[in-house]
Amino acid sequence: MDQTSMTYHEQTDIDNTLRLREILKTLPPFAKDYFRAIEPTTSTRTRISYAYDIRVFFQFLLNENPALKGKSISDIQVSVLDQIKALDIEEYLEYLKVYGDRENLHTNGERALKRKMVALRGFYAYYYKHEMIQTNPSVLVDMPKIHDKAIIRLDADETAMLLDFIEHGGDELTGQKKVYWEKTKVRDLALITLLLGTGIRVSECVGLDLNDVDFKNNGIKVVRKGGNEMIVYFGEEVEAALRDYLAVREGITPITGHENALFLSTQRKRIGIKAVENLVKKYASQITGTKKITPHKLRSTYGTALYQETGDIYLVADVLGHKDVNTTKKHYAAMDDQRRRKAASAVRLRED
Repeated sequence: MDQTSMTYHEQTDIDNTLRLREILKTLPPFAKDYFRAIEPTTSTRTRISYAYDIRVFFQFLLNENPALKGKSISDIQVSVLDQIKALDIEEYLEYLKVYGDRENLHTNGERALKRKMVALRGFYAYYYKHEMIQTNPSVLVDMPKIHDKAIIRLDADETAMLLDFIEHGGDELTGQKKVYWEKTKVRDLALITLLLGTGIRVSECVGLDLNDVDFKNNGIKVVRKGGNEMIVYFGEEVEAALRDYLAVREGITPITGHENALFLSTQRKRIGIKAVENLVKKYASQITGTKKITPHKLRSTYGTALYQETGDIYLVADVLGHKDVNTTKKHYAAMDDQRRRKAASAVRLRED
């Protein structure tokens, strides 16, 4: 396939596949069977995450298990998995919380611990199912508990202030700062308006191509987690911001291989996830110093606004691309609580 005709997601998959092959070279040889088996049901990004997690597990065994002293990862046979007890895995979870030295310290919070445990359970389940091992101690260890955190989002007035700042915050600038702001403000306004007005993920946003935008129906075609395509619709404010940006983009000549990208960096390449995270942080820090706003928080802002307007949790789940509506319910349960609190004062039993 010609690289120039590839979509962002096709190119990303190829890059990730090559990267995964390199990581698998650092795992025990038998591990390749597992990653080959899960290929049809997982994304390349997920397999890379699992490969890193499984590698940490084997590094832990090499460092902490006396039976493997002096061995390398390539020496480890599948039979080693049968020698591991539930207690060893509990010690592994404890180890994961903080490991390494002061120069190269690693820490894992609740979500990271749970993901690593999911990876290890899947790994063990494959070899147990195929009768290559006789025991599966991973199922005897409780999954790390995830404590709910308050949803951080922008309030309606903060959303308006954010967009106003992108549009006019550079009016008083001078010199190179003024030049840079003028060069990027229309793009940044379109990008952040799109995130706030549709709730799409930052990865979905940077993956958009020019032909994914349909002004006839005011929709964009996004590739969701797992590779499913979906049309997400947008309103007049998003339409206006996108049209303004596309008028500016017509005057930019992208570098080879990036001609189809909707959002371009100042280097005329497809803008990256990190760049979007940085620009959201830059603008949001001028609006609120107490909230750490990321692209994902803009997604929460949209989800909150949509739920407040419609009260339809299933619609919110569908538009946000949540496979399980319970995920959506968990995130927005606090809002239901707020509505229930209003009920306490809504009904008067006696007039004053």
